Amino acid sequence: MSASETTDAPPTRLSQRRRLLVLAICCMSLLIVSLDTTVLNVALPSLRTEFHAGVAGMQWTIDAYTLVLASLLILAGSTADRIGRRKVFKTGLVLFTLGSVLCSLAPNLESLVAFRMIQAVGGSMLNPVAMSIITNTFTDPRERARAIGAWGAVVGISMAAGPLVGGLLVESVGWRSIFWINVPVGLTALLLTWRHVPESRAPKPRRADPVGQLLVITLLGSLTYAIIEAPTEGPGTVLPFAALAAAALTALIAYEPRRHEPLIDLRFFRSAPFSGATVIAISAFAALSGFLFLNTLYLQDIRGLTALQAGIHMLPMAALTFLCSPLSGRLVAGRGPRLPLVVAGTSMAACGLLFAAFEAETTTPLLLTGYVLFGIGFGFVNAPITNTAVSGMPRSQAGVAAAVASTSRQTGATLGVAVIGSVLAAGTGAAGHVTGFVEAGRPAWWIITGCGLSVLAVGLATSGRWARETARRSAQRLESANARPTAGSRI
Repeated sequence: MSASETTDAPPTRLSQRRRLLVLAICCMSLLIVSLDTTVLNVALPSLRTEFHAGVAGMQWTIDAYTLVLASLLILAGSTADRIGRRKVFKTGLVLFTLGSVLCSLAPNLESLVAFRMIQAVGGSMLNPVAMSIITNTFTDPRERARAIGAWGAVVGISMAAGPLVGGLLVESVGWRSIFWINVPVGLTALLLTWRHVPESRAPKPRRADPVGQLLVITLLGSLTYAIIEAPTEGPGTVLPFAALAAAALTALIAYEPRRHEPLIDLRFFRSAPFSGATVIAISAFAALSGFLFLNTLYLQDIRGLTALQAGIHMLPMAALTFLCSPLSGRLVAGRGPRLPLVVAGTSMAACGLLFAAFEAETTTPLLLTGYVLFGIGFGFVNAPITNTAVSGMPRSQAGVAAAVASTSRQTGATLGVAVIGSVLAAGTGAAGHVTGFVEAGRPAWWIITGCGLSVLAVGLATSGRWARETARRSAQRLESANARPTAGSRI
């Protein structure tokens, strides 16, 4: 039976086989969106050669994608709640697949950046909507935790496998082929969605918040521009964008609480686990994106490896992420998020410290040890982020909560490339790209160490009894607020 024939069927009526199929379809969409966040890293040297790009150009190739994703995820989630999750999900698959085709045909760097943004518009309609579909399909808390664990595993696996997949494709076919793999997966997911995913909407969909959306785009866009262009542009160019970002943040904090249905409900952040998940997501994904950016350039530019050899060198990271992600999901379902977060934060910080203080680049055993540590850390961090963000929230708010968690991930990925790329550009600009690379990368590794320590400290602080109590009170307040009559409230 097709989904169009079961539009109004409640999720609890779906069979176990149908629920698992819906989960698999959602994970397929997540696979291509997450893979595209990291798969391009290995192709950066090839892009630089073909398009004569500098460090800033390479940063924009990555950040144009993650920036648009971060800016539009919440809007896409609320729109799906309002007009239909299946409908928005299918639209996202079409746009993402089309954007991938265009990226593979890009004649220059500017076109590639523009087509990456089209990809990201489609991608923004996939992750939060898929998570909302999952949370409404798997209604049993333990079953939902396992499903979210599988979801988190796909995030970790796809993002960690990106360098290996990218290296294989760049070396064998060329960098344009990394976008071709999205086409069959996107079309298959589209067909399966049309056939098997039931339509659903929120009982009380949220109203649009165009002012809030504009402020979010202004904040993230101007902040990213200021960071990326800081090493090459003067203060006269960068400071106005930094000031614009600060003004947008101030306006967002002042404006959103006044709306009955804001784009970002700041009441969510009264829950310590939710706030912690946001900080952890930003820290972990900033560390990941910075880690990949640094190592891709180091392995190919300094060690002289091919794209495939660079991907193989990163295989320990991908393998450990693959092994640890499902284990983390089971631990979160059975024992809560604290232990996975402690392991994640400790391992990521240890990796950063190994490079920052002990020059792990100097020997292959130390280099691979660092990759193993990072793979363990990143493998353990995803499941607790998603589960903590969604758990304890009213079901009607699950989609928005998941969208904020996804936004935090992409914001972290954007800032990681922007900050660490700029630190690297500032250092190599004085010493020369090759001769000064390792020394210029030292501050970047200290930043990655700090990100790992942030995961550890915030994870410990927001996973105890006090934190769970704040989540319970926040959920009660949200449910009470949603239950009040809203007549007379206006946009």
